[in-house]
Amino acid sequence: MDINQEHTERSEEELKKEAIKEKDLGNEAYKKREFEKALQHYNKAWELDPTNASILTNKAAVLFEQEHYEECIKICEQAVDVGNAYVKLDKFDEAIKYYGKSLAEHRTLEILTKSNEIKKLKVKREKEAYYNPELSEKAREAGNELFKKNDFAGAVQQYTEAIKRNENEPRSYSNRAACYTKLMAYEEALKDCETCINLDPNFIKAYVRKAAVEFLKKDYSKCLETCKVATNYDTEKKHTSEIQAQMKKCKEAMYQNSPESVEETIRKAASDPEIMKILQDPVMQQILQQCQDDPPNIEKLMNAGILRTA
Repeated sequence: MDINQEHTERSEEELKKEAIKEKDLGNEAYKKREFEKALQHYNKAWELDPTNASILTNKAAVLFEQEHYEECIKICEQAVDVGNAYVKLDKFDEAIKYYGKSLAEHRTLEILTKSNEIKKLKVKREKEAYYNPELSEKAREAGNELFKKNDFAGAVQQYTEAIKRNENEPRSYSNRAACYTKLMAYEEALKDCETCINLDPNFIKAYVRKAAVEFLKKDYSKCLETCKVATNYDTEKKHTSEIQAQMKKCKEAMYQNSPESVEETIRKAASDPEIMKILQDPVMQQILQQCQDDPPNIEKLMNAGILRTA
């Protein structure tokens, strides 16, 4: 290192330390409501270190107390400029901190919007920095090994790591859904199945796993609907037996006699917006009424194959 450079860096460090001391003196004066004295210390601190936006926000607090609102706003905007500079340097934590300090003294939509944008940008950059398909695949394989050993919680951690490394790989979501199902975390499993399907609508296994979860939740109508969608996508018929087995199992469960079966069916129907929309249709209400009034005729039509169940 050059001697002059070392001297400069040491001097800058000393100036920053002196600036902090001046700022602390300003804080003490502020607490005593000695505002003019506080301003003197903050001004001195800013001269020593014009990169520390917290000095500006402290000064803005004094001006606010003195009811010098226009000056207060100018100082807050100056602090925002420092925050913007940190954004240019990709120092998002510092930028967010100074935006936050500015908002504490002068809350405007512009500053709030900038702060929120930087928070989103920080998350985006962190994801981009962490992205690594190769490490994602290794984590997914490690999850597979743990799954085979029935260590479902450990497998979830590995699949989650795989997703963090590559959030566009559908297999990781499908595998994690299988773990969540084993752990009886059904809502999480359904969410992962949906994400997998959104990434790859032809991922048949995700439909199969989704249907299995819906069956476990006793959402039989949804289970059958998912199975039908899976059948449509299963053009190569690789999952036909699996899908049909799930549908058969679901239909058997639907028609099992139990004291609470009717009440349970009504409750589930009332919570399903699509079913309620169908039931509220005047034509459908008329058909249902006819089914109740004349069940033998309906049965004859079903036996003749004119009316068919799924």
